[in-house]
Amino acid sequence: MLSRLVLRAVPAALRSLPPPVTVGVLHTSRLLHTTQQCLAPLPPLPEKGGEVRYGLIPEEFFQFLYPKTGVTGPYMLGTGLLLYFLSKEIYVINHETVAAACILSVIIYGVKKYGSDVAAFADKLNEEKVAKALAVKNETIKDLETAIEQEKKEQWRVEGRNYLFDAKRNNIAMLLETNYRERLLTVYNEVKKRLDYQVAMQNLKHQKEQDHMIHWVEKNVVQSITPQQQKESIAKCILDLKALSKSAQAAV
Repeated sequence: MLSRLVLRAVPAALRSLPPPVTVGVLHTSRLLHTTQQCLAPLPPLPEKGGEVRYGLIPEEFFQFLYPKTGVTGPYMLGTGLLLYFLSKEIYVINHETVAAACILSVIIYGVKKYGSDVAAFADKLNEEKVAKALAVKNETIKDLETAIEQEKKEQWRVEGRNYLFDAKRNNIAMLLETNYRERLLTVYNEVKKRLDYQVAMQNLKHQKEQDHMIHWVEKNVVQSITPQQQKESIAKCILDLKALSKSAQAAV
């Protein structure tokens, strides 16, 4: 009876307390997500759950109570709590309890009977989903790797663009130098032709002057010879020829 009175008095006492205004103010004024986002890789989720007893109670609960209560401690704790709830009429057994027990029995039977098949089917669906996700992931990774290779190739081409521009500049410089030298050769040939023309004109002028001088000298010499001188020179030539013929016969 005393426990019931205590349980009934606790809610009234809690309602009589003033509302925690300051706590609410603190919570409303607190900024959320003020820390920097952690980009560390998350650990993978376990594929299977931990060990449990009786289908509900985790093994860690028993391992936590063993050093304090011994091996029978968890069972005694559970039995004591059940007897406490039943004795204090916190939990009253009625027709809903029977219905819950029946439903729980059916659920346990279904799990024992068809749980493995359903689990295998679910695992198959999960494996298919994982396979599709991995295929998409691998394809995406492949596409990204291809894109990275293309980007590296483009960067390499961009780096080689400087060498290409240098080669083009050198080619343009060589073309300009060739054009310049061709023009110099053209100017040299044109100047040489004009100078050769001037030299030829001077040589022709000198030749004509010389021919004219020779012709004029011959003409004057011929005009200065008289007929008597011609006869004397002819007679002297005949005498010379006769003397040469006699000397030739004497030598023979």
